[in-house]
Amino acid sequence: MLEGIMIGLSAALSIQNLLMVIAGCLIGTFIGMLPGLGPMSIIAIMIPVAITLGDPTAALILLAGVYYGAIFGGSTSSILLNAPGVAGTVATSFDGYPMARKGQAGKALTIAAVASFAGGTIGAILLMIFAPALSSVALLFHSAEYFALMVVGLSAIAAFAGTGQVAKALMMTILGLILATVGEGALFNMPRFTLGMMDLQSGISFITLAMAMFALPEALFLVLNPSRGANSEDGASNKITGLRFSREEAKAMAPVIGRQSVQGFFIGVLPGAGATIASFLGYAVERNLAKGDEQAEFGKGSVKGLAAPETANNAACTGSFVPLLTLGIPGSGTTAILLGALIALNVTPGPRLMTDTPEVFWAVIISMFIGNLVLLILNLPLIPYIAKILSIPRNYLIPFILFFTLMGAYIGQNNATELLILVGLGVMATIFRFADYPLAPLLIGFILGTMLEDNFARSMQLYRGLDFILERPMTLGLLVLAAILVLLPSYRARRARKRAEGVADGD
Repeated sequence: MLEGIMIGLSAALSIQNLLMVIAGCLIGTFIGMLPGLGPMSIIAIMIPVAITLGDPTAALILLAGVYYGAIFGGSTSSILLNAPGVAGTVATSFDGYPMARKGQAGKALTIAAVASFAGGTIGAILLMIFAPALSSVALLFHSAEYFALMVVGLSAIAAFAGTGQVAKALMMTILGLILATVGEGALFNMPRFTLGMMDLQSGISFITLAMAMFALPEALFLVLNPSRGANSEDGASNKITGLRFSREEAKAMAPVIGRQSVQGFFIGVLPGAGATIASFLGYAVERNLAKGDEQAEFGKGSVKGLAAPETANNAACTGSFVPLLTLGIPGSGTTAILLGALIALNVTPGPRLMTDTPEVFWAVIISMFIGNLVLLILNLPLIPYIAKILSIPRNYLIPFILFFTLMGAYIGQNNATELLILVGLGVMATIFRFADYPLAPLLIGFILGTMLEDNFARSMQLYRGLDFILERPMTLGLLVLAAILVLLPSYRARRARKRAEGVADGD
């Protein structure tokens, strides 16, 4: 391994590859900030550019820089506009945007940058140490385990439900699962619930749904409630009170960053999981671990609630390179495009990559350390200027949000019908917000719904029924974990209620 690290250092520190790291991080960060333009789109566009470089190492370093740069920069629009730039930063908006509305946009962006840097760096260390061993672990996961993993993801709804909102959260999750069934099914290539519209045959776009659930209702609320938003009458959220977080906040974030770096990385290792699931699970785990006032602060501007998903999604982004490089298995749509780029460059990813072309394998890993440092250096000085977006007058800010929302939905599918779907779902989401229904469970249900159905159908076919639950111990273990995650909040609430009653009786 030490020999490989030295080879990687010499390759990654060449002038050409350093320039590739910086260029990839710059492009990725900028694209990640724009709602709707995720890393998949820009990497697909840049493959011809990468191929013309001729050097597989430089090409992969450039594309990898774009990938984790987009995840790093995607938090900006989530925090400032409640419009997630990429799927992996949806959970960032849950506490990042409330912090921005409190006038703490600068601090929120700083926390996001530090957490992203820590998650990406720790993930790169774990990748360097465990990549060969983890490739065999990833092979142990079959359709049954992925189905159970999706159920664990769905169990996170308990973390997004406030007091007395478990039933509402469950209803929203079911609605998300229903929306995920629109389009061609897992068992038969037949359109379902498309109402005869060809544009719905491929299903509802995630970007469209994310914009409809968060960005569009926010713009409507700014119109309906003039005292809300970036330029409220009291001026509280118009001021940028500071970029630094306190020593107490740093102490609170440190264990969260440590836990979510490891958890996010291992989730990223699993093909099909990725940064989005890692960020939701990271948020859910930290909310369940929090107690008392800390737990109540989640969703209202919690430092832990912001650090958890930002750490997890960047660590998962790094972890996704394990199956890609060591097995040749893409873990997400983005890594599938990266796999295509590798093949086009005559590099065959797999178990022999480390021995046949060690300069490619180790140079990419070393470039991740450099890339995360570059991202931190690029982003921290820009935070005061980026945060000033919130000082834009409301009559300009609303069209700004609407423009990026509509543009993101249209570019995602290049289809005008998406705009009609966006408006329809946006109005529905606004009504749900008025009725105090949590929107995050709907998005979780939608994201996991397709993968849940695909893996469940495949498991049923392979094992001729539900026998796979008992025949595969790992599947049973994951389902038990999901049940614990669902029941734990109710158990803790019941204990707290009994304790309160005991105190009252003692008085």
